[in-house]
Amino acid sequence: MWLQQRLKGLPGLLSSSWARRLLLLLALLLVAYWYLGAARARRGAGRGAEPRGAAALCLQAATGVWRAQAERGDALPLPEEAAAAGGGGGGPGPGLALAGNGFLLLDVAAGRLWVSAAGSGGGPALATEYPALVRLRALGGRGEARAALAALRDGAVRRVRCVQTGPGAGAGDCVTVREEVVAHRSRPHLYLQRIRIANPTERVAAFEASAPASAPSLGGRFATSLEKVEERQFLLSSGRLLLAGSPKVVLMVVAAKKLVSRVQVAPKSHFDETVLSVVYTSEPIEVSRLEETFSKLRESAKKEMLEVMQMGVEDLFQEHQQTWSDLFISGVEMRRITDSHTPSSETVNMTLYYVLSSMPAPLLDPLISGEDREKMEASLNYADHCFSGHATMHAENLWPAKLTSVTQILQLSDLWKLTLQKRGCKGLVAAGVHGLMQGMVLSFGGLQFTENHLQFQADPDVLHNSYSLRGIHYNKDLINLAVLLDAEGKPFLHVSVKFQDKPVRLYACEAGCMNEPVELTSEARGHTFPIMVTQPITPLLYISTDLIHLQDLRHTLHLKAILAHEEHMAKQYPGLPFLFWFSVASLITLFHLFLFKLIYNEYCGPGAKPLFRSKVTVPDTIP
Repeated sequence: MWLQQRLKGLPGLLSSSWARRLLLLLALLLVAYWYLGAARARRGAGRGAEPRGAAALCLQAATGVWRAQAERGDALPLPEEAAAAGGGGGGPGPGLALAGNGFLLLDVAAGRLWVSAAGSGGGPALATEYPALVRLRALGGRGEARAALAALRDGAVRRVRCVQTGPGAGAGDCVTVREEVVAHRSRPHLYLQRIRIANPTERVAAFEASAPASAPSLGGRFATSLEKVEERQFLLSSGRLLLAGSPKVVLMVVAAKKLVSRVQVAPKSHFDETVLSVVYTSEPIEVSRLEETFSKLRESAKKEMLEVMQMGVEDLFQEHQQTWSDLFISGVEMRRITDSHTPSSETVNMTLYYVLSSMPAPLLDPLISGEDREKMEASLNYADHCFSGHATMHAENLWPAKLTSVTQILQLSDLWKLTLQKRGCKGLVAAGVHGLMQGMVLSFGGLQFTENHLQFQADPDVLHNSYSLRGIHYNKDLINLAVLLDAEGKPFLHVSVKFQDKPVRLYACEAGCMNEPVELTSEARGHTFPIMVTQPITPLLYISTDLIHLQDLRHTLHLKAILAHEEHMAKQYPGLPFLFWFSVASLITLFHLFLFKLIYNEYCGPGAKPLFRSKVTVPDTIP
């Protein structure tokens, strides 16, 4: 009965215009929700179906250790678009598959090579049309899954492809292709591509290999010949690079190891090959000097190619990895982020890796003079007046969350060099990749070297994030400085020292240096300092080898007050002003007075209604 009565009332309800509009709006929302939900389901089904395939199961097993490396900050997973062979060198992911050493830069996804002109002193800003890497195309594959990773501490791009060759659904029916690409850090003209194919199946796995020098895309831009020297043979390619707005050209010669055009891997076996490539370029020259310059470049490329071919491949990789590991002794680690405008660990590591990949390393050049080397090392060990100004931690243009092209990376590298040069770090920029790493670490936290000490001058208002700066060079020792949070969320400083040579006395004191400076030791537990904020604002920490200098410093700061960090924050953000609360209280009071007046006039004013109706009835009078 109840339902029948409600249904009878529907025509009357729908006769109202606002009710019809409401029902129409609800219908449109339901249609939109159904459409978007179906699209999400289709995308989810596409992603969910992939892990059930044999190739995806194989890929999951082959990349199992990558997750731990990424969590430690030693590696950066790359998007699938960057991992795909023949990709466009960009995609919606956070990074690109790049390997570089300051002279060479390899876009691994696109197989493109960027170089620097000889004697330019800049980064690899010239794009070439030379197909730099070997491409393997599986013959008879049923499906593929692939992934890529930038190994930050090894300076390499690693890629894994799993090719399903059989009808089975297990990982045992897949062939695994591993690639590792490096631009050798201490040998700027050399890059290597290591290929490893594992075939655990019962069938022969065949791949078609497109070697760089034999690629059809070379056309007439590069001339290639087969060279045989001392019972060794390799391909030698020569070409020219045009300069925009200039009649001059840059010549390029590439010596590359020859690879067979078809690779066959027998059942239950492996295939290992490392392709070595040596690249030499000229300075911008006139067209009249082509033959003479080409001859010199070819001789240089042949000489170095013979040298590296005589070395063990593992020795070359170990040499490169050791150099990159030495670079990443310094760095930045984000531990706890409490706001949206502070860069994540992934963003910081990505920026460091890309900028360092585009910077040369003059300290590793064996031809550098002893005087220049001493000057660079002195600047690296004590970068006087670097870094001046506020910290760069929240500079989004210096720590971008996304980079989608090589051009953006080169522009970012130039911006970093310009920023450091203008902030008192010219000596570090001149030291190349080693100095740039040091300058980026100093700038991130607002550390500055003065004539007598190193000072930490971060803004006390942004210390709600937890991070650490490691490997800060102080003379020949390394200092680690961290901003940590205690159980109550209050920040404090943690300092530790790693002595590289004989122990040197280092002292530190917090803001104002009112307490006696503490001697820093190499103990694993380090030293902690409270964060004190002075008025006017001065650095939060001082570190020096001169104890007397720190003791005298307290008398030269001329401070009005020294507050604990929580006291300073309470004064900075005391809450809403008194006028706001007075206005709110006044409005509440006036509202209640007005309400009281309405009630009084209703029941107590002139013509007010009686509070209670009388139940006594008056009888009608009889006329």
